[in-house]
Amino acid sequence: MKKNVKAAMAAVMAVIMMAGCSSGQQEGAKSTTAGTEETGAQTAAEATDGTQEDGAGGAGSYTIGIGQFAEHGSLDNCREGFLKGLAEEGIVEGDNLTVLYENAQTDGGTASQIMANFLAKDVDMICAIATPIAQSAYSAARDTDVPVIYTAVTDPVLAELAGQDGTPVGEITGTSDKLPVEKQLEMIRKLLPDAKTIGILYSTSEVNSASAIEEYKAAAPAYGFEIIESGISGTADIPLAADNLLEKADCLNNLTDNTVVSVLPMILDKAAKKNVPVFGSEVEQVKIGCLATVGLDYVELGAQTGRMAAKVLKGEKKASEIKFEVITEAAFYGNTKVAENLGLTIPEELTASAAELFDEIATQ
Repeated sequence: MKKNVKAAMAAVMAVIMMAGCSSGQQEGAKSTTAGTEETGAQTAAEATDGTQEDGAGGAGSYTIGIGQFAEHGSLDNCREGFLKGLAEEGIVEGDNLTVLYENAQTDGGTASQIMANFLAKDVDMICAIATPIAQSAYSAARDTDVPVIYTAVTDPVLAELAGQDGTPVGEITGTSDKLPVEKQLEMIRKLLPDAKTIGILYSTSEVNSASAIEEYKAAAPAYGFEIIESGISGTADIPLAADNLLEKADCLNNLTDNTVVSVLPMILDKAAKKNVPVFGSEVEQVKIGCLATVGLDYVELGAQTGRMAAKVLKGEKKASEIKFEVITEAAFYGNTKVAENLGLTIPEELTASAAELFDEIATQ
């Protein structure tokens, strides 16, 4: 039970005792999610000594609120991996773990409401998937004792979730999906030896994208590229921005930008009609029509986050004692069907080391 609830219950018990009530049992507020009943009441003993032996769901059990900023493959994989990582540590959904899941659908206001809802339901931990909702989670939980674990946050320092040395700014930590920018540029050069310009769409409201854009612009000249960027404020801006970029760039390179990724099939359709290659930032984007990527395994990223979360839930460490972690290994993923449609051949030096090659374009 959280601090504010404890204080409130202690005050209530004191009033009851002063009024001379001999048996003042009170029933706390209840909420039901996915068939699981959570009781907000706490015994007088717990309220008095300020301790709680068990998680919110009963003896040795926990309740975690998982907030996801957008609905797309990489973030879905993070959520799957997060639960996998927890399970590896003995915290299993449906057994000793209750999961409350909400998706903000790329809306910042909704993200804030989701976090307020989680706190009202007295969760033991919040898992925030992607930068914007991680920022909302920290803002909502910073004055409580609810730890926040994030994943798929490209630059935790720029997002003001960690200091320059990686130290958390509070009871918040997690994992970064920092892009392997130079490896990506090297791969694009091998596939498109004559290309000169790379177009990048990004959301101006996502700090992770702003960070990635600057890194691409700094590294591109060494590989003979110029970056043409186009900032958008929402999904409604994307069709026109994509059309403009496709007229100017030799190829498009997609970031981990949640707003852009949420409408990636539309961008891929426009690019295919212009015969312009689109490069992804992770494997799920290659499955649905990007030509290739040097990217991360987001299931493993989530699993790494789940293992970190387990340490916090079990009391082995506080979130504030764990620096954010980064997966450094990136692998090549290619789509031979997309290459065929574009009249391209993926070089053997890339296919020989590929983590996975796809020979069809998946539909969403």
